[in-house]
Amino acid sequence: MSEMEEIRNWIEAAERIVALTGAGISTDSGIPDFRGPQGLWTKNPKAEKMATLKHYVADPEVREAAWQSRQAMFGSPRDPNPGHLALVELEQQGKLQAILTQNVDGLHHAAGSDPEKIVEIHGTVREVVCLSCDRRWPMSHALDRVNDGESDPACIDCAGILKSATISFGQALVPEDLSRAKEEALNCDLLLAIGSTLGVYPIAGVVPLARKNGARVVIINGEPTEMDHQADAVVHAGISETLSLLVRSPAENL
Repeated sequence: MSEMEEIRNWIEAAERIVALTGAGISTDSGIPDFRGPQGLWTKNPKAEKMATLKHYVADPEVREAAWQSRQAMFGSPRDPNPGHLALVELEQQGKLQAILTQNVDGLHHAAGSDPEKIVEIHGTVREVVCLSCDRRWPMSHALDRVNDGESDPACIDCAGILKSATISFGQALVPEDLSRAKEEALNCDLLLAIGSTLGVYPIAGVVPLARKNGARVVIINGEPTEMDHQADAVVHAGISETLSLLVRSPAENL
């Protein structure tokens, strides 16, 4: 039996699957990762400033550049790829209990995954939040103001600084999201770690947590990860193609 066949058998036998997804699941949608050879921060080190809270708050030029970047991103929207759709298929089969995602791109939502099953550990670009009063709006509302000529739109309620509802460097993660992630890891019988280097904590900690609690762990990533040694199976291959084969293709075609 090949490794792919064995993983497929594990998926078919599982009843409570949790997917931990990182940037790699979205690269086939045309969204670059951050630190890889073609990563956003590798090619443009200044972009990392836009994701660092102290720089964003202190420097209007950084905020203006961030709004231009968001405008460009939403002006060329990306579509979910077969990797995202494979997770929707798992959900429709009644097997997927949660998606713990490090991504902020909203593509799991766009693919049709149940929002109640998605835990966005690092927030989302689909909304903006006021750093003073915590009021939220859809990102499109803020970008309409940018398109109308506001280079750095402020909160309409308190004039506070607006930013995407993502977790920037220097911001704390949401305790409720971390608690939910831990709970899901403890209750799963199969953890799929997909497209993540598994080097960002505390979320990477769900891998050993699930394993310790008796779940099988499968890692699917284009490159080796920091937790390959923790896995029952590791697949270093294209993520969209691999997930499509594992979830939707007949076993005899593997």
